[in-house]
Amino acid sequence: MALVNEHFLKLPGSYLFSDIAKKVNTFKITHPKQDIIRLGIGDVTRPLPKACIEAMHKAVEEMTSVETFRGYGPEQGYDFLIEAIIKNDYAPRGIHLSPTEVFVNDGAKSDTGNIGDILRHDNSVGVTDPIYPVYIDSNVMCGRAGVLDTQSGKWSNVTYMPCTAENHFIPAIPEKRIDIVYLCYPNNPTGTTLTKAELKKWVDYALANDILILFDAAYEAYIREPDIPHSIYEIKGAKKCAIEFRSFSKTAGFTGIRCGYTVVPKELTAATLEGERIPLNQLWNRRQCTKFNGTSYITQRAAEAIYTSEGKEQIQETINYYMTNARIMKEGLESTGLKVYGGVNAPYLWVKTPNGISSWRFFDQMLYEANVVGTPGVGFGPSGEGYIRLTAFGERDDCIEAMQRIKNRL
Repeated sequence: MALVNEHFLKLPGSYLFSDIAKKVNTFKITHPKQDIIRLGIGDVTRPLPKACIEAMHKAVEEMTSVETFRGYGPEQGYDFLIEAIIKNDYAPRGIHLSPTEVFVNDGAKSDTGNIGDILRHDNSVGVTDPIYPVYIDSNVMCGRAGVLDTQSGKWSNVTYMPCTAENHFIPAIPEKRIDIVYLCYPNNPTGTTLTKAELKKWVDYALANDILILFDAAYEAYIREPDIPHSIYEIKGAKKCAIEFRSFSKTAGFTGIRCGYTVVPKELTAATLEGERIPLNQLWNRRQCTKFNGTSYITQRAAEAIYTSEGKEQIQETINYYMTNARIMKEGLESTGLKVYGGVNAPYLWVKTPNGISSWRFFDQMLYEANVVGTPGVGFGPSGEGYIRLTAFGERDDCIEAMQRIKNRL
């Protein structure tokens, strides 16, 4: 008989956002006349940039002709997009990459979840806490996370590095050695950042202890302050210890189109049990060629258009729209006396619940009293308890209305 991967059975019964959806659906059934404003799940609301739409139309037309038709594309991505990525995202920051170090994907979530395929199941893992759930769940699925302590909400083979108001959301370097460390900056869910000096401490720590950093930079386009690094490769030596993930989902509205990329430097290696150093670039390339069929040509042409002069201007308008939402929301929440973090270099606001109430209780209070949906902070990890995450991806009028409701009813 076929046997299941029993590590899947260790996972909580449902995904965080599924739990939220169930609660919201229950509310809608019992309160059918109430208008709900959703500021929880980080989906975007602005349409695709015109430059991307035009590029997709052109690519579709190419598919109608024998001379320009495209079938299977390269699993790593088309050269035209990879060259545009290197030229626009890295070269201006003094970062030199070869085309074979960039892998185009169908969104950062896929690669952050799948990168563990090329790493042994018994590597130890370190995460900032709170954290994007995929980082933990994907390690649970392969047995790397260990066993869940239901009392603390922590996994036995995972080192949690709390990010709280008390330490200004800056994780402390662990006292013990860890094999793999996940860092996400600008951070989801807290919306906070690390300066170059703070990120350098992590790179130095990784180099000194032979540690692999998995760096999620999905929100780098939202950075406003000058001392915040857009890429971990701005730090000297990072190519020897870090893989970087990027996404077009929130920068260009690609949540329904699906495209991003991962950078795996050629000088980055990991060891076998015998101590032999293996380049991770070649392992990831082999994994992608076997298990990934590539991102569609039409999608990659749309992504390439982001880097045209028109595309850059259009996505900046979208980013400015969301960050204006973030400012409006931050000011509105703070005017009610709530403590708010983030919203300056990221489209996320991390809100301290009032009077010490739990994350889920404040979620229910917001839903039932203000008809506004957020995301309970505890869903992102133990240190998220006592917070709720709001996103700035909504329509402007909805963001304004939501703040007014919270002010009037909570």
